[in-house]
Amino acid sequence: QVQLMESGGGLVQAGGSLRLSCTASGSFFSIKAMGWYRQTPGKQRELVAAVTKGGTTNYADSVKGRFTISRDNAKNTVYLQMNSLKPEDTAVYSCNALAVRAGGDYTYWGRGTQVTVSS
Repeated sequence: QVQLMESGGGLVQAGGSLRLSCTASGSFFSIKAMGWYRQTPGKQRELVAAVTKGGTTNYADSVKGRFTISRDNAKNTVYLQMNSLKPEDTAVYSCNALAVRAGGDYTYWGRGTQVTVSS
């Protein structure tokens, strides 16, 4: 199995910054891609940002220029630096990883971490 351990959520004022971290551990050959999704009550989960093992990144339009995703392949860790936070960024942020294991590629999710931005 693969476990994803998230950290870094919390409460911050609008305009502030937070950094999320997510580390993958367990049984896998490699992690092809890692990313962050977020969800608020009554809404579908949406992609915030993702990064491949090779470093290709993808961002939601709503966070471009404010959030930066990066990863440390040696540590199987992905980071999300969130700057200029807005109240509408408030959500549960979940880490996602595409892991290569015997038998194929599998997607795993973390439990989620709450990010609350006050106005």
